[in-house]
Amino acid sequence: MSDTDRHPFLAGLSKHRGAQPTCLIIFGASGDLASRKLLPALYNLAVDSLLPSDFYLIGFGRKPIPDADFQTSSATDISKFSRREYRADIWKRVSDQTFYQAGGYDEPAAYESLKQKIAVAEKSAGRPLQLVFYVSTPPTVFESILENLGKSGLAARGQGTAIESKVIIEKPFGRDLDSAVQLNKVAASNFLEPQIYRIDHYLGKETVQDLLVQRFANPIFEPLWNNKHVDHVQLTVSEELGVGSRGGYYDHSGATRDMLQNHTMQLLALTAMDQPASLSAEHIRNEKVKLLKSVQPLRLGPNGDAVRAQYTAGLSGGENVIGYHQEKDIPNHSSTETFCALRLTIDNARWAGVPFYMRSGKRLARRVSEIAVQFKQPVTGLFAGDSRYDIAPNRLVIQIQPDEGVTLVMNSKVPGLEPRTQPVRLSFRYATTFGSNTPEAYERLILDAIVGDRTLFIRGDETEASWRLFTPLLKSWEQLGKSGVETYAAGSWGPAGADDLLSAQGHSWRNAGR
Repeated sequence: MSDTDRHPFLAGLSKHRGAQPTCLIIFGASGDLASRKLLPALYNLAVDSLLPSDFYLIGFGRKPIPDADFQTSSATDISKFSRREYRADIWKRVSDQTFYQAGGYDEPAAYESLKQKIAVAEKSAGRPLQLVFYVSTPPTVFESILENLGKSGLAARGQGTAIESKVIIEKPFGRDLDSAVQLNKVAASNFLEPQIYRIDHYLGKETVQDLLVQRFANPIFEPLWNNKHVDHVQLTVSEELGVGSRGGYYDHSGATRDMLQNHTMQLLALTAMDQPASLSAEHIRNEKVKLLKSVQPLRLGPNGDAVRAQYTAGLSGGENVIGYHQEKDIPNHSSTETFCALRLTIDNARWAGVPFYMRSGKRLARRVSEIAVQFKQPVTGLFAGDSRYDIAPNRLVIQIQPDEGVTLVMNSKVPGLEPRTQPVRLSFRYATTFGSNTPEAYERLILDAIVGDRTLFIRGDETEASWRLFTPLLKSWEQLGKSGVETYAAGSWGPAGADDLLSAQGHSWRNAGR
C-alpha cells in the first residue's frame, strides 16, 4: 500500500531526493526562531511538496502547551511570517500530525515522554521514522539536550541505517575555542559526526551557494582567482538596525561573535578555498577547513589587524536614533563591540600577499552582505598612465542580501568624439532573472538535513579552526575593557580606525551595496 493510500490527506506531500519518513523534533518550539523561521520554512516545503510523505512534527519546550494550542499557534506564526500566503488546507496535512512535549531540557523523564510521543507517530505511520532533532534553544542548554538524547537512546536510533537520528545545532556553537571544543566533545560522545548538522543559515542563501558555481563553472574567473591578478578582497556584513530588544543577549555576544566568527568566515572560506575534488560534502568541507587553517594569527594591539567600536547617537534611515549605551539592557560600562573590522592574511600559494578585509556592525549606513573581489590594475599597457582615461580597477561584487546578484565593474569608452572612458557595471539580479519569491535559507537547510546532505553544514574541525583565530583577539579585548574601543555615529560606515586599517596598505572601503 502506498503512502498516499494509507494517508489520503498526504497526497500533496511527496518524497524528495530519497527523503525517509521523518519525525522532526524542535527543541525551543515556542521560541522566536521557530516562530519566525522554522515553522514557515516547513510550511513552504509542504507547499512545494518537498516534505517526506510520512512527516510528523513534535515541539519540545519548558512551557506546557496542549497539542491543539501548539497547532493553532503554529498556523498563526506561519500566516504572519511565511513568504507565501497561508493556506489552511496545505498546513493541515502537517498540523494533523503535530504534537507538543513539555519538559525541562535537563529532565530525563521529559525525554521518556518524548519517546512515547514518537511511538504514537510511528504507530500512525505504520513504520519506523527517522528522527531529526533541531536544537533551537539558548546555548546554555545545548549540552543538556545532547546528553539526554544520548542517555535516552534517541541519539543512537537507527545508527548505520537509512533512518539514523540526526541533530541540527543552531549557532552560536561555542563562545570561544575551549567551549567549542567542549561542545564538540559532548556532541561526539552522543552522536557520530555524520549525524551532527551544525547550522549557519548564511550557507543556505542562494547567492552563497552560487559562489561555487560562479567560481568553478565559469572558466573566465578561476584562472584570475589568485595573487597574480587579485589586489584585495572585501567582505561586508552590515546591519542598519541597532540592537533593539536583544540588548541583553547582544551585550554578551558582540559583533565579532555574532557575525564575523561564523557567517563571515564561512563566506571567506567559500571565496578563497581551492577547488574541491568533487561536489561531495566532505570534499567541499575539506577545502574549507584547509583554507581556515591557513589564515594567519591576527596581530593584536595598536596598529594591529583588528578594530572595534560602538555606535553613538546619529541619523539612521532618516530618523534620529540613540547610541548603544542608551539602548535597553546595556550597562554604561559595556565595552562590547557593535562593529568590528579585520585585516586577514592567508598563507598559501594562491593568496600570499593579498589582504582580505572584513567588517560587520550594527547601525551602519545600510543593510548589505557582499563579497567584493578587486582585481589589480595594469601598471603598463595601452591606457596606463594616460590622464585622459578614467580606468577603474575591475571588480566582481557578489551581493548576498538584500538584493541578491552579481556585478562586474568594467571600463568602457564614453560615446562621443573625445577619447574618454568610464567604469560601467554589468549586473545580474536574482529577482529579475528568476523571480523574487526564492526559497529562504532555512527551507534549504532543513530539507538538506532531512535527506542527509551535509554540504551546507559546518564540520566540527571547521568551528574549531575559526575559533582558534578569534579567541586570542576576544580575550585581549576582555582584558583591555573599554580601552581602545572607538565610536562611530549611527548611520555611518564605522569608525576612523576601520578606514586606517585599509589605508595603511593603500586601499579604501567601497560603498557597499552600490
